[in-house]
Formats: sequence, C-alpha cells, structure tokens
Amino acid sequence: MSRRIVGPFNRVEGDLEVQLDIQGDQVAEAWVVSPMYRGFEQMLQGKQPVDAMSYVPRICGICSVAQSVAAARALADAQGVLMPANGENAVNLILANENLADHLTHFYMFFMPDFARDIYKAEAWYTPVAERFTAMKGTAAKQMLPARAQFMHLMGIMAGKWPHTLAIQPGGTTRTIKAEEKIRIMTCLYQFRTFLETTLFGDSLENIAALSSAEELDGWMQSDQHRSSDFGLFLNISEALSLHTLGRASDHFMSYGVYPSNGESLFSRGVWENGELQRLNLNAIREDVSHSWMLKYGDAKHPFDGITQPDPEMKDGYSWCKAPRLENKVVEVGALARQQVNGHPLIRSLVAASGGNVQNRVVARLLELALVTMAMERWIKAIRPNEAFCHLQSMPDEAEGVGLMEAARGSLGHWLKIKQGKIYNYQIIAPTTWNFAPRDAQEQPGALEQALIGAPVRKGESTPVAVQHIVRSFDPCMVCTVH
Repeated sequence: MSRRIVGPFNRVEGDLEVQLDIQGDQVAEAWVVSPMYRGFEQMLQGKQPVDAMSYVPRICGICSVAQSVAAARALADAQGVLMPANGENAVNLILANENLADHLTHFYMFFMPDFARDIYKAEAWYTPVAERFTAMKGTAAKQMLPARAQFMHLMGIMAGKWPHTLAIQPGGTTRTIKAEEKIRIMTCLYQFRTFLETTLFGDSLENIAALSSAEELDGWMQSDQHRSSDFGLFLNISEALSLHTLGRASDHFMSYGVYPSNGESLFSRGVWENGELQRLNLNAIREDVSHSWMLKYGDAKHPFDGITQPDPEMKDGYSWCKAPRLENKVVEVGALARQQVNGHPLIRSLVAASGGNVQNRVVARLLELALVTMAMERWIKAIRPNEAFCHLQSMPDEAEGVGLMEAARGSLGHWLKIKQGKIYNYQIIAPTTWNFAPRDAQEQPGALEQALIGAPVRKGESTPVAVQHIVRSFDPCMVCTVH
C-alpha cells in the first residue's frame, strides 16, 4: 500500500487536498483535507444582527447570494417577518440566477475539461471532446461565456451587483421591479433558454424535464441531434468510461428545500435513506470536531450551541472542516440529493439503478438547468410591480433564528443567537462542509471520503484522473466549507 497526496486541485473555489492510500490499482482509503481557515463565525460575534447581511456574502465570490439568502432567512426567523409574494419571487429569481450560472460554469469550465486530458487520447470520442472542451481554448467556452454573461444581466437588474449584493433582506428585496424591467428580465430568460435548448440539450427544456427513467434517457440519446449536443457528448463519455460506477457514497441524501412561492417550495425538504423518503429532523443535526483542527468541546453539538474555535495543534485533526452529521450519519447534499428527495422520476430511476455517482450527479445538475429556468419564467410573470417587495420588522434584543436553503452545491444552513441586541453565536454549515467532511468520533468517513474508496488508479498516474472526476462531481466550494 502507498500513501499519496493529491492537490492542490485546480479549477476549484478555494484550497483542497486529498490524501489517498492506494492498494494495487485502486484507492483503499481517503482523507479529505481543507487546508485553509477563515473565521467568519468568529468575526460575526458581537456585531449587530443586521451586519450579517454585509459579512456573510463575502464568505464566497461565486455563491454569495446563497449566503445572503440563508442569512436573511435566519434574521427573518428571529424577527418573525414574512416576505410578500413579490419579495419571494424576486429572491427566487436572484438565487436561481446564481445557482444556474454555477451549474453552467461547473459543467463547461470545471468538469468537462478533464476529459480533454492527454490520458484519454486513445478514446474514440476524444478528438471532438478536446476540440469542444479544452480549458479556455475549446469552442464550448466561446459559446457558453457570452450566454452566461447575458444571463447574469438579470442579477444587475434585480440585485444591483454580483457578488455581495445587499438587495436581499429579511423581509424581501430592496429593489422593486417595474413593468418595463420585467420585459428585460424575460428577454434574458428567453436568450438563456435558447442557449440551453440549441447548445446544451439539443432539445426543448420541457422535453428534458419530462424524461422519466434511465430507459427514456437512453432512448433520447438515439437521436443524432441529441447525441451531438453537449449533454449528449457527456452521456456518451459517461457510457464509455462507466461513470455510473464511479464515486458512490452512502446513498443517504438530504435537502432543506428551496424556492418557496405561494406556500410551496419548487424543491421539497426531506431525507432519502434505505430506499424511502423520510421527514428531516433538524434537531438531529450535530457538528463533530473529533478530526478537525478545532478546540475539542466534548460531544458533538447542535449548530445553535456550536463552537468554532481553531486549534491547529489538535493532534487528531487533519482538516479545518467540521464533520456535520444527521442522526450521527453521513449524508450527501447537492442537486442529486435535491432531485432524489423531490422525487423527480428520472433521478429516482437513475439512483435506483446505480446509486449516487459521478454520472448521476452531473445529470441532476443539468436537469435542474431545465427545471429552474422554466420556474424562473413563471416567477417573473407573477411579479406585480405596484405591490410590496419587502416588509420591515424591528429586531428583538433576545432571539434565535435559523435560515435553511439550497445553494447550487446543496444544503446551506445559518444558525443565529441574539443576546442584548448583538450576535451572541452564529454557526454556518455549508454544502461542501457536508460533502467534504472529515471522519467523526465513530471514525465514519465523510461523503467524499466514502465516494473515493475503490476509485481506479491507472498505471503511472501521479494524480488519478478518476479521483478528479469524483471530486469534481460534487462541485466543491472550499471557501464556503471553512467560512
């Protein structure tokens, strides 16, 4: 058996290192290391509660809206304020704009370029894929980047700027939308839909959303138009490399639910375990620091009582990431978890056939591009320019609040305690904290650590390409992980 360190990874937001024990031609064990500490939770202690809206978007430059939404919901929970319908729809549009831009960027700029590596030169599919997806040189980037930039105009109209917008507040949004601006936003969505349908899918969003089984997906691929789309190229590569056999973890999935409108969420809350949907017990969340570079504080704590005190000398630690657990179990979060919990038939079929894996995580992200774009079209039509976008409410001197939502990468939660008018405690569990967690007191590996076991290692590889595919299938955001 040999020990190998892989990292730092390129095309990853933040710092990431993976330690591998390799036995023969596969990974026997893995340790995922977050080698950077940032300390936002400590910065927030003693601040005015509303100051969180200025601090937390700066946790990350690519999912700052997600952090803003979670903070706004925690403050709203503490205040007891509800958003008007316009506020809900506006926040949904701003958040969806960021989440879909993240999905698009991940596919075109982070994930697919790995298949243009020289190690795949002997594959029959290599030449067209290299021409299309070689990082920053392929034809895909030249088409995707202008489409993404045009799509992000929606953010400028509705939020003023990105990242680090202050338009999102506990009671809604500070930016009202006029009738003529609705037309501009609908134009942005029409152009984005056109790119997705002509380039990514080679088919209508409605047809992609309607795919209901693994067999239907295979049948969809029989069309030349579909096979030559970027989604089709991915599916062809996935079949050739058996990506559905790569990167399976526990198949224990969690979603907080997201995009509320008219009393319902577009994607629902819940837990999927042992082949069935279960209610999510938020009281059963704990943060374990047994193998984190954190001050030990006894048993794992609920985030309301959590402590984030760095201890770089902690002898059992190997990561700045805590180990969140649900009922003492490891869970996976992300688009695949969201759609499995929400019950989309295509994802339920794929998971039933092969579990959580590299292929299915990517398919779920691309499926969400179709599902959420169509929802955005409904939300903008529902906005009433002459009605309220934000409700105001005073902040109590003593209160607690929790803000739960789904970022592009999965479940994001903010837990807040206010005492004497100031932030007494503020704890954050980000999606990559769940997925890239270290071992806990029971020595359970985190989701990615589990997913890496059994990954093949080709002869002569110093950085196993299979390991990179598995890591990227989770779309890590390490700066959010360690906040």
